[in-house]
Formats: sequence, C-alpha cells, structure tokens
Amino acid sequence: VLLVESGGGLVQAGESLRLSCAPSRIGKNYAMGWFRQAPGKGREFVAAISRSGASTRYADSLKGRFTISRENGVYTVFLQMNSLKPEDTAFYYCAAMEGFGPSEVALEYNYWGQGTQVTVSS
Repeated sequence: VLLVESGGGLVQAGESLRLSCAPSRIGKNYAMGWFRQAPGKGREFVAAISRSGASTRYADSLKGRFTISRENGVYTVFLQMNSLKPEDTAFYYCAAMEGFGPSEVALEYNYWGQGTQVTVSS
C-alpha cells in the first residue's frame, strides 16, 4: 500500500496547516497514524485514528492543538495542526496498520509514507 502525504510547508508560528494522507489501495480502510521526526531526534508519535474513525489517540503534548480525522467513505486521513510552534518543525510521516487501532506504537504499523516537511518559523 502506497501512502501519499500532502499539505506540508513553511508557516509562521501561530498559523495552521492541514496534512492529508491517502492510501493508494482504495476499497479498504486502515487504522492510520501520524508520526514526526525532527533533525537529530527519534521518530515521535503524533496522533492515530482507528479503522472506523470512532477512536483517536494523541501525544499528550499535542492534545488541543492537533486533530486527526477521517470522513466516512473517504480513505484519506487528515491532521489539522493549529497554533503551530517552531518546535513542531519536523518531517511528518503517515502510517497505516492492518489492525483496528488506534495505536501509538510505530512497530505496529505495516505501511509508511515518504513524509512531508513542516517548518514553523518564529
């Protein structure tokens, strides 16, 4: 399954971005997650959503600013990022898992996108 991310870019602190992740294989829903990796740091869990979309999970530090969502009948998953901070600067990766999710464990994901860069200037 190929995951195609979009929506990254350069913004100023306080602004918003919405990332999208679309799996190439339609006709099947996956539990999805977003992770990020800043320069010199390890991959960090951001948010996840269950296959049905009924359950979500967030990194504690991002609750209230980031929202993961999916629309019924649409396989694309979105990550709405508000009030962005310079420390949110990272490469953001979308991932899909065969299980029901949601999961914050990277090893549980079966498929990964190429990532999209988010840069927040101060």
